[in-house]
Amino acid sequence: MSAQNVLFDAPGPRARRRHAILTAFGFVVLAGTLAAVLWKFNAQGQLTAALWQPLIDPEVWTAYVVPGLINTLKAAAVSIVLAMVFGILFGIGRLSHNRAIRWVSGVVVEFFRSVPVLLMMYFLFQLFAFNNIFVSSLNSFMAVVISLTLYNGSVIAELVRSGVYGLPKGQSEAGLSIGLTASQTLRSIQLPQALTAMLPALVSQIVVILKDSALGAAITYPELLSNLRDMGTAYAAVIPAYVLAAVIFIALNFGLTVLAGRVERRLNRRGRGPRKAGPVAGVTGPGTDSATDGIGGRGVHAGDATSQAQ
Repeated sequence: MSAQNVLFDAPGPRARRRHAILTAFGFVVLAGTLAAVLWKFNAQGQLTAALWQPLIDPEVWTAYVVPGLINTLKAAAVSIVLAMVFGILFGIGRLSHNRAIRWVSGVVVEFFRSVPVLLMMYFLFQLFAFNNIFVSSLNSFMAVVISLTLYNGSVIAELVRSGVYGLPKGQSEAGLSIGLTASQTLRSIQLPQALTAMLPALVSQIVVILKDSALGAAITYPELLSNLRDMGTAYAAVIPAYVLAAVIFIALNFGLTVLAGRVERRLNRRGRGPRKAGPVAGVTGPGTDSATDGIGGRGVHAGDATSQAQ
């Protein structure tokens, strides 16, 4: 049985026909909405060639678009790396068998998940600006990066925890049965498979980080949206500027999704996806499946897992 059929029943002929009708209806509604928007833009004179001319001006790209795009990518890249580290560390902390570590990790994660990102940016920017913690040119950048790291890292920590809990119980039992400690089982068997299984959710969170970097405009960080807003004001082309910003963000997010899909397929081809393993070499007879179920998620058998732990 495929993983898709485990999650839901395959649709029958009537369901497929209903899905096709609903899909066609959705496309018609979308096309109608787009046509209405374009008609309204044309009625307001927003589709004239002169209004969109600045978008092909090289000076606009060198002065506004490219610097803003670089700042957006820089803040997003640093935040993604730090959020992944933060999320994995505190996700493991929430899975710890030590009650104190588990409690502290839970408090940190739940607190930063509950605070709005924009509020954190305002608070950190004021904190840095009034206390001269960084040079003035870095205040907004550090506020954006730290805010995105704390919030999205907390979400990733919950993804790690839920990913490990979502694995079959045989995963941990298999590690313990071959002599691994609970921590070694988590690091060597459960966590790698959980990270692979939750890759789509991680990609979604990375997209959130990239989009939320635009909130830096509220604290004077010169990212893409902020620069294009200034360009729209300077050239009296506000609508074209925001349309260009939307197109660039959509292209970046689509590129991240495609890249993540390729990484996921490559991991699955190399045997790192969560799947059942065959019997341990040299061990046959009843009961061997329950002891080895899931160790092959990374292509690791019992002997390999023991050698990794050592």
